[in-house]
Amino acid sequence: MRTPMVAGNWKMNKTVAEARELVSLMSKKLSEIPNVETVLCPPFLAIPALAEALEGSGIGLGAQNLHWEEKGAFTGEVAPNMLKEFCRYVIIGHSERRTYFGETDESVNRKLHAAIKAGLTPIVCVGETLEQYEAGSTSEVVRRQINAGLAGVDSASAAKLVVAYEPVWAIGTGKASSGENANFVHQKIIRPAVSDLFGPIGAEMIRILYGGSVTGSNAYDFFAYADIDGALVGGASLKPDEFVAITKAAVSS
Repeated sequence: MRTPMVAGNWKMNKTVAEARELVSLMSKKLSEIPNVETVLCPPFLAIPALAEALEGSGIGLGAQNLHWEEKGAFTGEVAPNMLKEFCRYVIIGHSERRTYFGETDESVNRKLHAAIKAGLTPIVCVGETLEQYEAGSTSEVVRRQINAGLAGVDSASAAKLVVAYEPVWAIGTGKASSGENANFVHQKIIRPAVSDLFGPIGAEMIRILYGGSVTGSNAYDFFAYADIDGALVGGASLKPDEFVAITKAAVSS
């Protein structure tokens, strides 16, 4: 059975002091919720401070991005081993990275291999735009992202992967996909796609999260489905009571 995961992506929000305060408001409650893996992904500058604040809490710490090279002349980038000093997880290929910063399936793949090599657990994001969704291209787009983004990963490493389905049209819009629709993509598109790459046993081990306007009130609608293994949470992860409620919903499902 796959352990549910709820990961909070804080995006470009919170100073270091604000990040510490936010963690202080919810870490105890999160630590008391059993049988769910909880991860917080703050901006880079807050990572060292939160590594200290979360020590011994059982709450995981992740980054929102990384570079595929170990070091070098890449101004403004952060290397995998720099993150490994503090983090266990890293988000790769978030739709905002693809949309605003030109990330491609190829760069996602390079970052994925770098993360695995560094011993980080990658949370690889896939999802279609509103135009692609309305054109009925969800399966084509998501399968392409899976096949290209996860290319060259061996079965042993695949077992550590987390995939996050985040329909671009539902991110930050307040317009969430229905649980039924999200589960269809997880069960009929993503799970078969990873099965083609890693076999049915490998595919059953990979957790698939849903991301896109998840809240405390709609989380149960998603987690009621067996192929939705948790959530990648954006704005609601900045609200302690909301994030705690989402995490509790993951356990109750």
